[in-house]
Amino acid sequence: MNFIHAREFLHTGDIVIVQCSHQCNVRVMDDSNFDRYRHGGQHDCYGGFYKMLPARIPVPSNGYWNVTIDLGGSPDSFRYGINYLKREAA
Repeated sequence: MNFIHAREFLHTGDIVIVQCSHQCNVRVMDDSNFDRYRHGGQHDCYGGFYKMLPARIPVPSNGYWNVTIDLGGSPDSFRYGINYLKREAA
């Protein structure tokens, strides 16, 4: 399975922002769901298939979050960016 991967510690309310030059699948998952995804198993995630980008996905809880970008068989040559809009520290 070919995908782009990033992992970041995020807080509740932070937003994952993904930009891509092609429509794509964007998934935001905790570590256990990412492990299942990597091994082709059933997993839960936030996000989905995006035709219109950037994708903006809010994080539901504090912790390490994995972001994947999967073009689903589209060309290998594409441009992408993964950024985070982090809430201000209290």
